[in-house]
Amino acid sequence: MKAAKDLFSKQSSAYKKYRPTYPDELYDLILEHTPGRSASWDVGCGNGQVAAYLANHFDEVQATDVSENQISLAVRKPNIQYSVGRAEKTNFKDQSIDLITVGQAIHWFDHEAFNEEVKRVLKPGGTLAFWCYELSQTSPEIDTVIWEFYTDKIGSYWAPERRHIDEHYSTIPFPFEEVRLPDTSLTMKVQWSLDAMEGYLNSWSSVQKYIQEHHVNPVGPVTEQLAPLWKGTMDVVFPLQLKIGKV
Repeated sequence: MKAAKDLFSKQSSAYKKYRPTYPDELYDLILEHTPGRSASWDVGCGNGQVAAYLANHFDEVQATDVSENQISLAVRKPNIQYSVGRAEKTNFKDQSIDLITVGQAIHWFDHEAFNEEVKRVLKPGGTLAFWCYELSQTSPEIDTVIWEFYTDKIGSYWAPERRHIDEHYSTIPFPFEEVRLPDTSLTMKVQWSLDAMEGYLNSWSSVQKYIQEHHVNPVGPVTEQLAPLWKGTMDVVFPLQLKIGKV
């Protein structure tokens, strides 16, 4: 089993403050294919936004992450049980979980080992849902600046696993019965000031790695490039890629 990666503890406060929130439409699609509502497990739970939503629909929510810092800042609800631990090995009982969710995290896992754990803990007919969001879309001019920053300035500072997002999760092993989803595009939409975009860029793991190596923050110059293009509060769209499977 490959070593677990924790790339977000250092910037956990920025991650919680600036990461966008998933839309109800995403959860509606997942819950439509999840008849059982006793127990769910949110893997790589980060700041707990998915776990908090699931807590409104399940009797019990287990939420795990390798980052103790992330969990310390996560949303608290009475029926959410947070724990620090790997996705690939848990102490959950066999066939005890109705739904497993992974938001913007499965690319970090040891996929073969995780899939075996999914098969072990999901109930018969249980559901696995995982998704990612792509680079933001604001305006052609702004998107060009961010794309150049993403690929040229800090491209070599992304962990290799980031390629799975660029490939829309199409290359991640998926030994489950895939649920055919509607053709309609899923997106996250936010209204952000330039300060919010700057905060979001600072939450990137590649930015933190760049700072660690060069002792300078690369976000400042790109924010200066964006300043004349950013008009007050702007609509920012993140395309979503969702995959749902059944055991």
